[in-house]
Amino acid sequence: IRCWSNIPFITMPLSRAHGKSFAHRSELKHAKRIVVKLGSAVVTRGDECGLALGRLASIVEQVSMLQNQGREMMIVTSGAVAFGKQRLRHEILLSQSVRQALHSGQSQLKDMAIPVLEARACAAAGQSGLMALYEAMFTQYSICAAQILVTNLDFHDEQKRRNLNGTLHELLRMNIVPIINTNDAVVPPPEPNSDLQGVNVISVKDNDSLAARLAVEMKTDLLIVLSDVEGLFDSPPGSDDAKLIDIFYPGDQQSVTFGTKSRVGMGGMEAKVKAALWALQGGTSVVIANGTHPKISGHVITDIVEGKKVGTFFSEVKPAGPTVEQQGEMARAGGRTLAALQPEQRAEIIYRLADLLTDQREEILLANKKDLEEAENKGRLALPLLKRLSLSTSKLNSLAIGLRQIAASSQDSVGRVIRRTRIAKDLDLEQVTVPIGVLLVIFESRPDCLPQVSALAIASGNGLLLKGGKEAAHSNQILHHLTQEALSIHGVKDAVQLVNTREEVEDLCRLDKLIDLIIPRGSSQLVRNIQKAAKGIPVMGHSEGICHVYVDTDASVEKVTRIIRDSKCEYPAACNALETLLIHRDLLRTPLFDQIIDMLRVEQVKIHAGPKFASYLTFSPSEVKSLRTEYGDLECCIEVVDSVQEAVEHIHKYGSSHTDVIITENEKTAEFFLQHVDSACVFWNASTRFSDGYRFGLGAEVGISTSRIHARGPVGIEGLLTTKWLLRGDNHVVSDFSEHGSMKYLHESLPLPQRNTS
Repeated sequence: IRCWSNIPFITMPLSRAHGKSFAHRSELKHAKRIVVKLGSAVVTRGDECGLALGRLASIVEQVSMLQNQGREMMIVTSGAVAFGKQRLRHEILLSQSVRQALHSGQSQLKDMAIPVLEARACAAAGQSGLMALYEAMFTQYSICAAQILVTNLDFHDEQKRRNLNGTLHELLRMNIVPIINTNDAVVPPPEPNSDLQGVNVISVKDNDSLAARLAVEMKTDLLIVLSDVEGLFDSPPGSDDAKLIDIFYPGDQQSVTFGTKSRVGMGGMEAKVKAALWALQGGTSVVIANGTHPKISGHVITDIVEGKKVGTFFSEVKPAGPTVEQQGEMARAGGRTLAALQPEQRAEIIYRLADLLTDQREEILLANKKDLEEAENKGRLALPLLKRLSLSTSKLNSLAIGLRQIAASSQDSVGRVIRRTRIAKDLDLEQVTVPIGVLLVIFESRPDCLPQVSALAIASGNGLLLKGGKEAAHSNQILHHLTQEALSIHGVKDAVQLVNTREEVEDLCRLDKLIDLIIPRGSSQLVRNIQKAAKGIPVMGHSEGICHVYVDTDASVEKVTRIIRDSKCEYPAACNALETLLIHRDLLRTPLFDQIIDMLRVEQVKIHAGPKFASYLTFSPSEVKSLRTEYGDLECCIEVVDSVQEAVEHIHKYGSSHTDVIITENEKTAEFFLQHVDSACVFWNASTRFSDGYRFGLGAEVGISTSRIHARGPVGIEGLLTTKWLLRGDNHVVSDFSEHGSMKYLHESLPLPQRNTS
């Protein structure tokens, strides 16, 4: 315990031993001591005269939030020169206007010339105001801030270095945020001395080098450098081929071309990279990111600390395999090669994969056993998820049958002509099917999903990125290996990629330049999270499977209990399982109703009463909390309706547009239900569980879509295709079709080529 002004402070140990930087972004959440460097472009306005108050307030809010979490925050800030320039300009204008008014009797401000302001004078005038602003902002969060001004000479004097180090440690112990800046009022011009030589030497020539020096001196865990660019690019930002570098490793400098520095400030990106690498060598992790973008500046610092993919992360540990960006590019190139193969060649790959699933079943089941044992030992999976995780010989045989079904039905999927039009003489237009591009499929606890989705992607000529749950890591690894073995027979191994890096799902959803469609396979929470996180990438799927069965007054006694039992009890965790049972009011207190209740009790299904159903009962089951509930277990809601029309209205109000069923012998009532229920799948006298790609004869499905564009219901090969237009002409130009031109539009429909239905 240390004391200051009679107030005791507990010296908290760091969360980790300093000396080695974090290897992965996901570890940044463990950072205890953090330096945030604010570049001139972040702190100043676009006119370079005054501060960007909104951005500054947002940064202070984020720093305060992290400080109040128990972290030790330090800020290295620019802005004194810009703030001083604003104040001095105001003073000069005011002084000139007074003198001119005394001299001429009138003010002619428009003719006044503002002299060039010397930077040191601006810094002297701006430092006190800048600090006062920081103090006022931090006070809003009950945090005290302290100013420290340094120069390069302070780091060359051993006694001054020790004093600075002691001061900073004392401030951090007292929960005070140190705000550090170079003393630009007295700082000498930068010398062309040796730059960044070794761990113990760094010349403080700008705030980038100052931040790096302080980060290492103070043994900080993380240095966040905020500038006016997204991070480090492999070529100057704005150039055609510039790509943001997600992770930068020492030795990669040769692959980077540096552009000009920002509009304000002393250092450019090259200075930032050199400072970052020096700090990294000293054991401090570094992220360079954009602190000016209006959409992200409000949470850029907290996002970095949470491990999100923001800016460029500097790491000394290179991953064994390719980055996810490289995998995306490989999938794109591999997918295009795959699409160019003959249909028979793509089918041959799928047949080979089906054979491998049965030939290598012992290895597959052994890997799956490891996953099951690890999941059971850690106790992190509920019983329904353990069932999904489990593979068996019968499951693998069913998978193989489904894959052969896909191979047989995919012969003319890609390149099929769906429309032909003669625009004019010798000018013919065709619309043909083509792959969507690169698919990202994210799935939980279902290793059998991997070969299914891979086969559909292969059949449709799409590149594929797969992100499976870590609970199925061993199973996914061997299944992906077998998939690549099958792809290798025609040299397209890279078309299907399994993401094994520590990429967060939210980060994958931001790769809009690499991914064309996201398909989530998992819990409703997973789907909702992906739909929320996807930035500019379409998401195909359903967030909930609230499926209804409506029992009409004309329902068959023999059919009712069979269909309800199968819909609810055959696999209650499935998204196409019954969740709400709608009963016509006239069936209450009838033998049929009693049979339904008895069957549900025998199957140990917990019943929740809807509001109307509860009103009819003296002693009712627990009343449902919400009619929009997906139970995913042996539970269901029972509600009463007065007519088929009311059943349709209930489904539209509380359903999820997934699968809904009517049980009746009245054809007219059934047709009304089939035509009016606006769901992806609507059935008559059949279980909800038929809503499945394999059962529909699609071979398999990538998922069930409840959206109203592109694909709906179980999505097979057709749902993974889009179209392009092919126009074949002979020296045709639009001017020939003008009012006085020589040609006329015909727009004749032409017959389609005969499809291969063998």
